[in-house]
Amino acid sequence: MLATILQWIVLATLTGILVGSGTSLFLHGLFFLSDRTAAVSLPWQMALLPLGGLLNGLLLYYGYKLNRTGLGDGVIAAVHRQSGWMPLRTMAIKPVAAIITLASGGSAGKEGPCSHIGGSLASGLGRLLGLNVELQKRIVACGVSAGFASVFGTPIAGAIYGVEVLAIGRIRHDFLFPAIVAGVASFEISKFWDIPYQYYSMQLLPPFSEMLFIKTIVIGIVCGIVAGLFVEMVGLARRTFNRLRVRYAIWPPLMPLAGGLVLALLITVIPRDYLGLSLPLMDRALTGEAMPYLGFFWKTLLVAITLGSGFYGGIVTPQFVIGAITGNAFAHLLGISPTLGAAAGLVAVVASASNTPIAAILMGVELFGGVTGTIYVAGAAMAAYVMIGHRSVYPDQLVAYPKSTWMHGGFDRPVGEEKIRLSYGLLKWLNRMQMRRDRLFRRGAELRHRARDAGDDKGRAPEA
Repeated sequence: MLATILQWIVLATLTGILVGSGTSLFLHGLFFLSDRTAAVSLPWQMALLPLGGLLNGLLLYYGYKLNRTGLGDGVIAAVHRQSGWMPLRTMAIKPVAAIITLASGGSAGKEGPCSHIGGSLASGLGRLLGLNVELQKRIVACGVSAGFASVFGTPIAGAIYGVEVLAIGRIRHDFLFPAIVAGVASFEISKFWDIPYQYYSMQLLPPFSEMLFIKTIVIGIVCGIVAGLFVEMVGLARRTFNRLRVRYAIWPPLMPLAGGLVLALLITVIPRDYLGLSLPLMDRALTGEAMPYLGFFWKTLLVAITLGSGFYGGIVTPQFVIGAITGNAFAHLLGISPTLGAAAGLVAVVASASNTPIAAILMGVELFGGVTGTIYVAGAAMAAYVMIGHRSVYPDQLVAYPKSTWMHGGFDRPVGEEKIRLSYGLLKWLNRMQMRRDRLFRRGAELRHRARDAGDDKGRAPEA
């Protein structure tokens, strides 16, 4: 066991240093270009969106022709189905595409490219060192964790996220130690390369209140519904654009261009704050500024069109923004602090849409701090995680165990392929209730029929 600890201190630290440097290079490039286009006028923004879409389409279409290995570059699929192997020749495609997406105004996140960089660099390191299949899987999971830790500035939550996201209902505990070491190393290297991070402090909360705890659970239920809408809208947009492409035989690089044109039209009626990362919106929500009730919908709509049409970008940062806006807006209806509502909403949407409740709760600890506040965001996170059911922003995520004893399904199938059904016991109970209702209905009908016949007899004239 000591040898195992020493082994992973070395391997995970090397992975963290490598991944932290790679993600820092990406983030500096993203910040540089995004700052140059952040304050452009509306006409220029409307021109940048379709141009960014076309560049995305061309880059992804021609760039992936370089991949002749037959391997996919999805990090979750790499761990589950490819023994930790990822193509290296196409490693730079997604980071460059994400920079183009966000710099042109596409509504997406920055963590997807970082996890991709992390998984790819870790896979290359494992192959260079000649690791066996099990070690190769672990080192790729380390790379993903290191990428998340670097981009979020939350080394423990980012590390856990990279492991927890692999399956719903199960965490590979043998992945945790390497992931945490890699996450801490990546975070420290990113700070060395001057990557800025922002943390928030919630206003002083009163002593623990049972009623306030229940109210934050209600926030979690609302956020679970919103996260479900987010997942469904992103999936619907992808299917719609794909059907249009197939039906009209459209050249694939033109689909992101079409998405950019739709976005350009929408921003004439939707505030431009919802474009790009939208982090200023999240900051305002977390400082207590009142957010619009439909703010979550506008952000969801723009993200769905951006990613559904073929732009490339992350999908976790939008969850931060949507959660903070939702929690802030609905906190007023429950009479709680909008800052606490925004914090609980942020954690709840990440917990549900990504199916990573433990990582989300730890993220709340690292971002907001405070024991009492953690209790509230934990209740919201777990409620949202259950409320969303078996949906996920990651189609490759496995369903290890259903979230309810009233449901059943196969084990270790991708969430996009799994069919979760009501359990036999619940169906039997529902059937009994249906039969009882039918008997009561028939009995009521018979009584009404008898009463009507009796009334007819009374009103009938006596025969001579």
